[in-house]
Amino acid sequence: MSKIEFTLAKKVTPEEQALKGTLSDNIKKYRSRRNWSQFTLAAKASISTNFLADIEAGNTWVSAQTLVKIAQAFEIEVFELLKPQKNSVDFQTRQEIGEKMTLLSRFSQDLAIVLQESTEKALDHVKKQYEID
Repeated sequence: MSKIEFTLAKKVTPEEQALKGTLSDNIKKYRSRRNWSQFTLAAKASISTNFLADIEAGNTWVSAQTLVKIAQAFEIEVFELLKPQKNSVDFQTRQEIGEKMTLLSRFSQDLAIVLQESTEKALDHVKKQYEID
């Protein structure tokens, strides 16, 4: 007769889940900044793409050795992978938003000038057409 073993899933604490989420978010952030696919990072870190996908999905935890490999691939310190982000919007995103807002402001100013000039030209045309002073 074979022995049947039941493995109970270890209950994950909210703190552990948050740390997995932080790791996942940071890996995605660093990959995105470098325009790397999961395949590229996995190759650089010498891990499988499926394992990396599980890490990024928050489905699995990693060993210290794997953390080191990922950090080395990014050329960062290990703690950067586990450091919670204070804001959901990172500096680069805030900078891009600021640049877009500046462009939008300039566009609005230019549009106001063009509309004013067009209105004045149209009004002059109407005055000449109907001989109004």
